[in-house]
Amino acid sequence: MNYKQFKDKKISTLGLGCMRLPTVSEDRGAPIDEKKATEMIEYAYLNGINYFDTAYGYHGGESERLVGKVLKQFPRDTWYLASKMPGHMMTYKDGKLDFMGDMVGSKVESPRQIFEEQLEKCGVDYFDFYLLHNVCESSLDFYTNEELGVIDYLLEQKKAGRIKHLGFSSHGRAETIDKFLNTYDCFEFVMIQINYLDWVLQDAKSKYEVITKHGLPVLAMESCRGGSLVSLDPTAEVMLKKARPNDPIVHWAFRFLQSLPNMQVVLSGMSNMDQLIDNIALFSKNDPATEEEKALLMDVVHTMADLVPCTACRYCCDDCPQELDIPKLISMYNEASNSPSFTMSFVLSAMTENELPSACISCGNCMQMCPQGIDIPDVMRKFADILDKQAAR
Repeated sequence: MNYKQFKDKKISTLGLGCMRLPTVSEDRGAPIDEKKATEMIEYAYLNGINYFDTAYGYHGGESERLVGKVLKQFPRDTWYLASKMPGHMMTYKDGKLDFMGDMVGSKVESPRQIFEEQLEKCGVDYFDFYLLHNVCESSLDFYTNEELGVIDYLLEQKKAGRIKHLGFSSHGRAETIDKFLNTYDCFEFVMIQINYLDWVLQDAKSKYEVITKHGLPVLAMESCRGGSLVSLDPTAEVMLKKARPNDPIVHWAFRFLQSLPNMQVVLSGMSNMDQLIDNIALFSKNDPATEEEKALLMDVVHTMADLVPCTACRYCCDDCPQELDIPKLISMYNEASNSPSFTMSFVLSAMTENELPSACISCGNCMQMCPQGIDIPDVMRKFADILDKQAAR
């Protein structure tokens, strides 16, 4: 297993993400198959993985319990446990906390209650790594609410030694991450969704660059985009097989991330032993993608997605009477029209009606300024139609 230094720790470059542990059936919400999951966690540890990532809501709260139970058999200073404060799934109004989404109805009294519950479930006295879960456009107000004081409370726990390293995960846009890091200088690492497809579709490239600019290491989640990069369409597979005939397609996803110098840990939500064994073998050698191979991957992305070729020069914004952030909307359109994901809802929920594509009046001023010759009003109409259809479901 390859390792990288993080402050005083040597951390495996492959981490075990514990959101997709094996379950007793394929039904949504099915219980963890504890025997298989235990075997995987033990195998991961015994074969060099020392970073284990879980969260309050994973597997209905059972991920934390099982991961802590299995790891407890090994010396505490030989493994690193990460968990998260679920603020992205919470609301705070009139002094009262509530869960929303899949966690509606769950008991919640305070950030302290959640944190203490997590320590107890994991059977530990401290978390090696602790994160704000998904700092994004829709959760920013929650995490920065001074009356609630989430960050202040966690900093107190860090001072008390109950959190060794504090960071956050994010599905937000690059400018949101930048704003948050400009406001708070207490974070030591950031985890984002990053893979060669989202390098383009979700502009993970800009997120990676923002975090690097702030001098913080990056941790990768959704490295295989929920398994969608394990196998590709025939055109894409032919392109990659021609370059490396003996490599499984999934290796391209991991080797791309290995090539990024500021990548600290690549998390993989492995759900069976075969995946685990293969990934450990890959991360036990140094074989990052070359610059030529990364260029090939970008060509592959363009066969997978029909992308509007916006370069974010922002000339189009200068004469927009609606003051729309057109590059942002085009970036969101590229994702929505090619590979829609739940993450866009975080951005949309924080936008006003005047910021949405439906606010475009098709005046055409933007088209006259666009060096790429993009029919921007047409893109705005198509994006508005996509959002209308989603809202009607």
